Amino acid sequence: MIHEQLSVLLVVIPLLAAPITAMFNKLSWSWLITLLVCASCCFFSAWLLMDVANGEIIHYELGGWAPPWGIEYRIDALNALVALIVCIIALCTTIYSRKSVEQEILPYQHGMFYAAFQLCFLGLLGITLTGDIFNVFVFLEISSLASYALIAMGKNRKALTSSFHYLVLGTLGATFFLIGVGLAYAATGTLNMDDLAAKLPLVENIQMVHTAFALIIVGLALKAAIYPLHLWLPNAYSYAPTVISIFLSATATKVAIYVLIRCLFNVFSLEYVLTTWLPQIMTVLGAVAILYGSVRAIGQTGMKKMLAYSSVAQIGYMIMGIGFLSQQGLTASIVHLFNHALMKGALFMAAGLYIYRVNTATFENLKGMGREMPYTFFAMLIAALSLIGVPGTVGFVSKWQLINAALEQQQWGMVVIILLGSLLAIVYVWKLVEVLYFQSAEKIRVQGVESGSERIGSSPLGMTSAMWILALACIYFGFNTELTLGTAGTAVDLLFSAGGTK
Repeated sequence: MIHEQLSVLLVVIPLLAAPITAMFNKLSWSWLITLLVCASCCFFSAWLLMDVANGEIIHYELGGWAPPWGIEYRIDALNALVALIVCIIALCTTIYSRKSVEQEILPYQHGMFYAAFQLCFLGLLGITLTGDIFNVFVFLEISSLASYALIAMGKNRKALTSSFHYLVLGTLGATFFLIGVGLAYAATGTLNMDDLAAKLPLVENIQMVHTAFALIIVGLALKAAIYPLHLWLPNAYSYAPTVISIFLSATATKVAIYVLIRCLFNVFSLEYVLTTWLPQIMTVLGAVAILYGSVRAIGQTGMKKMLAYSSVAQIGYMIMGIGFLSQQGLTASIVHLFNHALMKGALFMAAGLYIYRVNTATFENLKGMGREMPYTFFAMLIAALSLIGVPGTVGFVSKWQLINAALEQQQWGMVVIILLGSLLAIVYVWKLVEVLYFQSAEKIRVQGVESGSERIGSSPLGMTSAMWILALACIYFGFNTELTLGTAGTAVDLLFSAGGTK
């Protein structure tokens, strides 16, 4: 019984803490409350995952109202794994954030910043845990509204336009999703995902269901930044405060991809999806995203923008795996979802440390900084090698699974695309290494930092520690795949067994 209550606590704790945090403008208090919230949620999410890792499913009825009339939290191996990575990233981001927030956020906004961060955090967890598709929309809006505010808090004026651009496209995505949910409700009379899964096959041939399916997929594609609906992502990640770049790059699109998986394999039947052109479209768009994102990353002159376009490419790997509609392909996507959160979180943390020291992330001003900040450079290198997919790192595990999935279906062209994507990743990673380590500074690079500031000569322990936690995790989970591959395998077995009964 107690593990059923944990699913509610994951949302209730940050929900109660956020307004309390907003009352504290003092950085130390707002940071401490956020740290306690994220640490407790991380503990509870790990507990939940241990309970469902063997294939068990936890159901919790809110208010004692049984589904489909009441709202239900439904926890299985898939969403427990996604909830865990969201909590891990939130905790590491909070550990990292104190000095970064002190530098990048105005003092009177510290309390509101951490309160909005907690709202974004609870929104992502709510999306992950709920078994009600309308509740997915509600939590999606909570996390999105908080994200718009957090991005706009960046000191760079471009943060405002980036936030507005994200708001417009995010609102379009949410609107498509909501209309699709409304049409599904009109066709079936239910919003509970399990109940929808049982009733949709009875009405799946009517036009209303086809329209609902198309709108839900397009809405989620916008939220997940799937090519070509990715236009909000590069600027949002580049001009947001560093802490928000870290958190959103590692969690927001991953949660949207989770919902996409849930809708394709749980809400709509696998047989229904196979009657559409969606699998082929997703496979092709995933391949194009890998090439497009990698090529655009090579052409960037700033570290954060390069990492943002790299995310477009990495999302392509996940979408390609889903498009295969096979157990091995879906396993590869889920594992890469987890692994990419680790590597991209570590990379944005490294970028934030360079920004902390020299107040810029442009390559022109980062020449030789790898030699001056060797610990940051080597942590960044570990995460960058994971992006490439070097054996012994997490990137290799998921890319190897994806290649096997492509070979299983004799998709030779996709195998070439995956390998070419890794080769292109070598190019932009080498560009980063060359600038940071092998080139020498040609001019003074420190911008807008007071003379004698401690920022110039040292890296804060909290920022460095959080970065190394994720960097070492890129190696640990590259060798020990019991959690990632094991849990993903259990989740995929459940999804396909459910799909096969419809």
